Amino acid sequence: MDRYGSDVLGGGGRTEHHRAPRVSRPQAAERGLVVEEVTTGWVGAVVRVEKSGGQHVVVLEDRHGRTRTFPLGPGFWVDGEPVRLTPPVTSTAPRPPERTASGSRAVHGARARVARGSRIWVEGKHDAELVEKVWGDDLRVEGVVVELLEGVDHLVDAVREFSPTPDRRIGVLVDHLVPGSKEARIAADALRAAPAGTLLVLGHPYVDVWQAVRPERLGLAAWPTIERGTEWKLGILRELGWPADEQADVAHAWKRILASVRSYADLEPSLLGRVEELIDFVTA
Repeated sequence: MDRYGSDVLGGGGRTEHHRAPRVSRPQAAERGLVVEEVTTGWVGAVVRVEKSGGQHVVVLEDRHGRTRTFPLGPGFWVDGEPVRLTPPVTSTAPRPPERTASGSRAVHGARARVARGSRIWVEGKHDAELVEKVWGDDLRVEGVVVELLEGVDHLVDAVREFSPTPDRRIGVLVDHLVPGSKEARIAADALRAAPAGTLLVLGHPYVDVWQAVRPERLGLAAWPTIERGTEWKLGILRELGWPADEQADVAHAWKRILASVRSYADLEPSLLGRVEELIDFVTA
């Protein structure tokens, strides 16, 4: 029953003043449509329509950016007329995402920027592939190239060869960068080899970038602890019960782990903040 379809003043009194019922017309809840929810008086623009608890609901955003959710159907006004909100007509063409995997606002139709002189260096292929999956769209818009170090041991020589300047900066992402580690000593030596303000070396505390992926994405409560002296990746595969006989098994496992990452929300904050800071540094 449409509780807003009739004139609430029409009952009783002289019949000659009775008004005809106002029937709610169907109205597709297209994004951006401004509606009023009659019971609460909430006025807002349609943000999205989704399913919740087995029914369709509409999310409305008011002019202050606050949102509320209401059941889809009757009980709304559009331009002073009662309407029955219906699901929007879906297009056969997929709508481009509004956000990139990193959470940044997507820039559609923009061509990749010509590469800057500055660079971001990562230790290995897996690091580069993870950065590309989450931040690739952002890096192309900014014109930032990510290059492989193939290990951090020769970082000092690489910095000297690159000869960074204020216009050609280097940002470096290092695995297991913790106080007292070999990586920390190498990072300190590299900073001394570069002019001030031209090199930034940051890292995460994990033995390998695999651990920067939230373990619940793989159905784990936590990443297994591997004893010293055991090759970490092979140890992880054995603990998980995955094949661990050859390098191809490691490559296959990484593909499986990388495929579980959908966006920045699937990564640990200790990696997210470091990559964002490096991007800011080389694009400043």
